[in-house]
Amino acid sequence: MKKSEEKVIKFKKGTEFIPVFRPSITQAEIDAVTEVMRSGWLGLGPVTEKFEKALAKEFEVEHAIGVNSGTAALHLSLHLLDLKPDDEVIVPTITFVSTAHVVHYCGARVVFADVEDDTLCMNMDDVRRKITDRTRAVIPVHYGGHPCDMNGLREVIGDRKITIIEDASHACGAEYNGKKIGGLSPLTCFSFHAVKNLTCGEGGAVLTHNSTWARKLREMRWLGISKDTFTRSSRERVYAWQYWVNELGFKYHLHDISAAIGIVQLKRLKENNLKRRQVMERYNNGFSDHTWIETPPEQENVTSSWHIYHIKVPERDRLVAHLKRKGIAPGVHYYPIHMHPYYAPQNAQCPIAEEIWKRIISLPLFPDLREDEINRVIEAVISFEGSI
Repeated sequence: MKKSEEKVIKFKKGTEFIPVFRPSITQAEIDAVTEVMRSGWLGLGPVTEKFEKALAKEFEVEHAIGVNSGTAALHLSLHLLDLKPDDEVIVPTITFVSTAHVVHYCGARVVFADVEDDTLCMNMDDVRRKITDRTRAVIPVHYGGHPCDMNGLREVIGDRKITIIEDASHACGAEYNGKKIGGLSPLTCFSFHAVKNLTCGEGGAVLTHNSTWARKLREMRWLGISKDTFTRSSRERVYAWQYWVNELGFKYHLHDISAAIGIVQLKRLKENNLKRRQVMERYNNGFSDHTWIETPPEQENVTSSWHIYHIKVPERDRLVAHLKRKGIAPGVHYYPIHMHPYYAPQNAQCPIAEEIWKRIISLPLFPDLREDEINRVIEAVISFEGSI
């Protein structure tokens, strides 16, 4: 957008702008990064390994492989399956575009499934309609931190040879039927982007119980090379220059600076998710007497990580403008992927998503959101009521 086309939002003098997301960073994260900087080793190394072990322990899984983004985690997971051009992968249409892009990265065909009208998670009835004998994988997305109907998905798949790859980018710390998201499926992918519940600035991880896949993932994240630089430098006493390239790989590794942040963030995850839940409860209570505001559900068998707090309202775009005028930055998560110009030629049919995205709006939600800021958001939303 050209500068001349930008719309400048003017706030009242003295009004603090409230973003939709903000990372929660303490002195502990800063100290951890400083320690790495002073160590002399900044790349993929011992701190990354420590972070991976901590992730595996926390999420009750055999292996955690750190990478540089949630997108990389999804790409590597699909790459394991050696997809062919006629193979299909089913993804929900309401998610971040990475979930679909990685299918095309692997040369396969993406099939868009509709969503549930309450949770905005993948609609299992539509998945059932769209599974074919060419379906190789399904990527359920735990939208906003609310776990998908995983039992329903397994029932739909039945005994077909279809791999489930969970996109848990929003769901760090979430639970399904009392079990932590992370070890329920063959492959689970986390994102540690700057605004996620657990942030490394940028980062991600693949979690799996499969040792063969874990070995391949570690090689593929480092260009298919058999031993990473730290291993060749430290574990063989002198630098061992020789290595083998066993397969095609990518430059997707996590580095120790990001991992250092992640170690601290993992320790704070439970506390930060509790703070998110408290914000959700304040919002729900604040909106409870206003029937034109539909608040997000949390089904009885799940514990959401509350990455996103979305409401459904009439006149969504006018409410967005109204909130901006009051110094509040809402979000819209997401414009259905199948409607973007790149994917529109597929002519996917997802009628629920096509209707519901016009009404969803994400309100500010992060651990350090203050009580006065929460009140400002509630009051600003409610004050729009007379404009409907």
